[in-house]
Amino acid sequence: MIIKTLKFAAVAVAVSASLSFSAIASATTEIKAAFNQSDKHPQFIALQEFGEKLNTETDGRYKLTIYPNALLGDQRAALELVQNGAIQMAMVANPLVENYDKTFRVLGMPYIYTGSKHQEKVFTSGELDTLFSSTQKFGFEVLTAYTAGARSMYTKKAPVTNIADMKGMKIRVMQSNTMIKILDCMGGTGVPMSQGEVYTAIQQGVLDGAENNEITYADLKQYEVAPYFSATRHLMVPDLLIVSSDFISTMSEEDQVTLRRLAKESTPAQFKMWNDRIDSAKATAKSKGATFTEVDIKPFQQSCQKLQEELIETEEQKALFKKIVSMG
Repeated sequence: MIIKTLKFAAVAVAVSASLSFSAIASATTEIKAAFNQSDKHPQFIALQEFGEKLNTETDGRYKLTIYPNALLGDQRAALELVQNGAIQMAMVANPLVENYDKTFRVLGMPYIYTGSKHQEKVFTSGELDTLFSSTQKFGFEVLTAYTAGARSMYTKKAPVTNIADMKGMKIRVMQSNTMIKILDCMGGTGVPMSQGEVYTAIQQGVLDGAENNEITYADLKQYEVAPYFSATRHLMVPDLLIVSSDFISTMSEEDQVTLRRLAKESTPAQFKMWNDRIDSAKATAKSKGATFTEVDIKPFQQSCQKLQEELIETEEQKALFKKIVSMG
């Protein structure tokens, strides 16, 4: 009788422990995040670290799962999935958020930042908090901004050293009217095209070149068809980490604070990862025959000044522009 009682007690303890473990496991909420670059990208690594810290600081209540290589769709589709709550987070380019609020346009204007340090100072200053939270009415909130580096020209036949060199050149740009206007003011012709078509288009002579950052240039091996990289640094378009408004409203107030804080804290780390990676990206491209040319950007800046003025349409945009420039 005593033996049976002991066996029953042991089973009860085991079942209780099992139930407790199940309760803990079931209490973990998965956060699915869409990402359109590879798992080697500096932004992916920064997001990974952010997720690990979130898991630790919420005692395992949240687990971030990042889906790289556009596995959950392109950035436009990912933003819509976040809006309707199908997924919880995504990294999207600033121009996509401009479609909802044109104030965001200022963050990606030509030559608005003097360099990486200036951009990081703006992104970590807290000055963008009100703008970022204002998108909640669209079903998502911007948690923080990451750098995607400075975009420069790379061409097939010769380096670009001045505006005259750009005359008649057909350069691939992101599918944005603003990007087309930027190429106009720099002396070239912007051709909107998806990234996946660029290599072949340059190879076949449909394009004379493209514009992007050093890391993308090296990762996509575009140095093979456009070996002349000219550091015009005409644009520093932010990428924005967004979260579903519906999802974040299900979190406790304490966990919301933790999520927002850790997201912001991940930005300086991501800037460092990006800057550390640039040298190795350039070295890879150089080893394959690419040449990198420094450019006097002042003529390009002056040529695009009128476009900057045209892009500012509201008092809110004007105020934000002045604020950003004053931090440089």
